[in-house]
Amino acid sequence: MPQQVVGESLRVAIHAPAPLIRAGLAGFVAMEPRLREVPPDRSREADAIVVAVDVADASVLDLLPSLSDNPRARFLVVVSQRWQADVSAARHRGVRAVVWWDFCSPDVFVRTVRAVAGEDGTESPTRPRQTAARTPLSSREVAVLRLIAEGRQCDEIATELAYSERTVRYILYGAMKRLRARNRAHAVSYAIRAGLI
Repeated sequence: MPQQVVGESLRVAIHAPAPLIRAGLAGFVAMEPRLREVPPDRSREADAIVVAVDVADASVLDLLPSLSDNPRARFLVVVSQRWQADVSAARHRGVRAVVWWDFCSPDVFVRTVRAVAGEDGTESPTRPRQTAARTPLSSREVAVLRLIAEGRQCDEIATELAYSERTVRYILYGAMKRLRARNRAHAVSYAIRAGLI
């Protein structure tokens, strides 16, 4: 993927089967002068590929390679209902962030696209990531964030990990504080992008 030059607009490809969702995401791109939409047939040139789905599962991960033949393609997945995909498999396929549609404001979208493209300095294709060393998570925090990324609720996580629901919430809020995340979706998105989970 070409390295981004400061001041140059970021190229964004959008894959969204639902016409209204696609129009909304294209509107977010059009509102931001630093972003430029590229047509789907030029996804290889995109700095970030946005994929909007209702449910993120294994079939969505299988779809990603067909959206761009660039082996270094970087994806932002916008999910409206559930995340059911394996987080490490998503990371391996190029997913660098996940945003829930309910929280996808223009500001969140632009910041996340910039992060996925590596423009904000969090991750560059030519520079090794060091985020994990700066923001270490405990094994309990990693376990809870992974299960949240899979769409589990706090009571389900408590049962699976043999903790009380209160302990799960305490661990989750500790991880959010450590990552300086505003909410659980932001914490999961950051942790996936940074390779922490």
